[in-house]
Amino acid sequence: MSMDTKRLDNILKKMTEVVEKSQEEILLISEQAEKEYAALEEELVQTKLLVNQYIAKSNELEKKVRASRRQLSEVSKRFDIHSEETIRRVYEKTHQLQTEYAVVQREEKALRQKRDDLERRLIQLSKTIERANNLGRKVSIISSFLQDDFHEVNELVKSAQEKQQIGLKIIEAQEKERKRISREIHDGPAQSLANILIRSEIVDLAFRDGDTEQALTEMKSIRESIRQALREVRRIIYDLRPMALDDLGLFPTIKKHISSISEYNNIDIDLALHGDERRLDPHYEVAVFRIIQEGLQNAIKHAKASRIIVRLEIRDNLIALNIEDDGIGFDPENINKKDSYGLIGMKERVDLLDGELTIKSEPNRGTKIVVKLPYKIPVESERNV
Repeated sequence: MSMDTKRLDNILKKMTEVVEKSQEEILLISEQAEKEYAALEEELVQTKLLVNQYIAKSNELEKKVRASRRQLSEVSKRFDIHSEETIRRVYEKTHQLQTEYAVVQREEKALRQKRDDLERRLIQLSKTIERANNLGRKVSIISSFLQDDFHEVNELVKSAQEKQQIGLKIIEAQEKERKRISREIHDGPAQSLANILIRSEIVDLAFRDGDTEQALTEMKSIRESIRQALREVRRIIYDLRPMALDDLGLFPTIKKHISSISEYNNIDIDLALHGDERRLDPHYEVAVFRIIQEGLQNAIKHAKASRIIVRLEIRDNLIALNIEDDGIGFDPENINKKDSYGLIGMKERVDLLDGELTIKSEPNRGTKIVVKLPYKIPVESERNV
């Protein structure tokens, strides 16, 4: 294994550790929720038994109270044949039964409320367990993607050894990309999962203290955190490799990606696609998509654009791409290497395909990226068109 391959392997291992740690945290949340669910379920069974017992006791006391009231009414009407002591004893008995009946009714009501609260908590815990399991599966998918992607990188490195200069650039780009993804996983889903874990402990404490309102508030916050983590996981998966590119082709994938980016960032993106929606060589489809992806990211993240125009035309012998934004722009002569990483990545892709990349930009006047890739449709593809 070469030195570059070892470095890539170390980077992947660090990323994998982050993902595995996230999986462990998700599993911990799920296990804790399942244990609490089992305990609450047992408590609910016991509470229902008590409710039934108190209902029976309440019904029995209600009958006794009615009978005692009738007896009291009768002796009160016939005070001429009943002594004052008899009337007093019947009255005290009736009062005692009414008091006992009122106490049993209060306890029955409290048990009913406890039963209802337990049922609601079980429903919320069931949803938490389901979401935790779903999130765990998503993180597992990320891990699989990382491992599969590393296998592809190994193949690229082997090929790059025959072309030293190009190979070094590819390795450097892959390292930087993996560091970016690692940071995104750490700052996104991993942080969200840690937050979920802490909040789940707060929920547990709130329930133990009987503070249902606080517990429900924390549960709402946990649900939102899980939704955010899922959105981040899906975005990271999509950035790694959009499956639609393999299944649907270039045009549908671009439309879907731009629609998603526009909605997520609340930015106006004007898209125009010209030419037949034919399948291209996979290398060209990936290259064009990645160039568009990087161009949009630069325009949104660095240029702070409010409007972006994307034009893609596929001809018989040329792929022409224009990406234009109304952002802050820059001086192409003075930009430093760190800030130009995205542009360097685009240039490397274009160079590998013997294409031409032109960047026009001025401070406060936006940026325009023009890409031209020579492409000849294979004879077999021409027959299928």
